[in-house]
Amino acid sequence: MVTTEAGGQPRNPLHGLTLETIVTALAENYGWDGLGERIPVRCFTTDPSVASSLKFLRKTPWAREKVEGLYLFMLREQRRQQAR
Repeated sequence: MVTTEAGGQPRNPLHGLTLETIVTALAENYGWDGLGERIPVRCFTTDPSVASSLKFLRKTPWAREKVEGLYLFMLREQRRQQAR
């Protein structure tokens, strides 16, 4: 059984977050170099910026999925570190 929250989103940690918020958080946590190592796309490795990343990710569903997955991984890692 899946519990739903207000708005009908079943415990979706990405609900309400913009792509800009996700990219900014990843860049702050890993740095652009670290982000480019984890997801090797040019928008993260060559003259990276939030604006260029958003433009690319909005047109490239597979890359957006990787970014969202990395964001969820980052959240899990942060929770694990806080639990210690």
